[in-house]
Amino acid sequence: MSIVLGIESSCDETSASICIDGKIVSNIIANQTIHEQYGGVVPELASRVHQQNIVPAVAQAISAAKINKKDIDAVAFTRGPGLLGSLLVGTSFSKAFALASNIPLIEVNHMQAHILAHFIDDPKPQFPFLCLTVSGGHTQIVLVKDYFEMEIVGETLDDAAGEAFDKTAKILNLPYPGGPLIDKYAKLGNAERFKFPEPQIANLNFSFSGLKTAILYFVRDNVAKNPDFLTENLEDICASVQQRIVSILLNKLQKAVIQYQVTGIAIAGGVSANSGLRNSLLALGEKNNWDVFIPKFEYCTDNAAMIAMAGYYKYLKQDFVGQDVAPLARMPF
Repeated sequence: MSIVLGIESSCDETSASICIDGKIVSNIIANQTIHEQYGGVVPELASRVHQQNIVPAVAQAISAAKINKKDIDAVAFTRGPGLLGSLLVGTSFSKAFALASNIPLIEVNHMQAHILAHFIDDPKPQFPFLCLTVSGGHTQIVLVKDYFEMEIVGETLDDAAGEAFDKTAKILNLPYPGGPLIDKYAKLGNAERFKFPEPQIANLNFSFSGLKTAILYFVRDNVAKNPDFLTENLEDICASVQQRIVSILLNKLQKAVIQYQVTGIAIAGGVSANSGLRNSLLALGEKNNWDVFIPKFEYCTDNAAMIAMAGYYKYLKQDFVGQDVAPLARMPF
């Protein structure tokens, strides 16, 4: 039997999870609400709250798994990428826990862990498959050949899809976090009402900076003509913006399928919780006879279950790191 403790602290969620023989038996997530008043994550505040949350989160994860901390065989933690201060809290705790327990330490790449979240529940994808990984800081198409043999075949040249959602929410005067609110209002709106441009980027790469600028100018010009434009058209604007972001993502994904002749398709990352993206991918998959894999909502946003799962596969390989390991805000894939 192998028991792995997973620790996630890359941004503003403090999370701990227990994986027993490849099965997630607990997944505790402590969210931070302090950032709402600032309209975005404040790195210094995030790291301080991580310090407050990490011990209780780990204790709850161990209790929920009905094990003793002495039963844990290894500690897996997010080394990067992420906010350096936040990563430092999780890394330091994990190193101390491993040292005190005399057990191995396992580093995990946060973005790889998002992909490996697909191996938490059935059905699991078969290798090779393509994974569209979309979050606030990353937008990538990854060719997944094995658990740790992954190749980025397309990525954003500037902003991420999640950032496009968040910045649009700010433009629309929606409170933080705005991405889920755009999704909420989009369900009630007409996605064909307003037309936004789709960037023409070569290969399988993405760009969202131009789209954000187009949305900004669109809102500015229309509000100048009608001060009530946003309140009168909010649902249609959200639906139209969401449709464009989703179409940008899925159009590139279709090209990747053709280029690599792979029909196993997965999505991962925080934006994969977006209902517009999930529904559109399912419809596209049915149309093209793809095998589509979408994780549960709790495994889309940052969570330690995906870290523990990645740690489990590394534990099987005896892929450990020493106590001299340090967090990396920009960790190579």
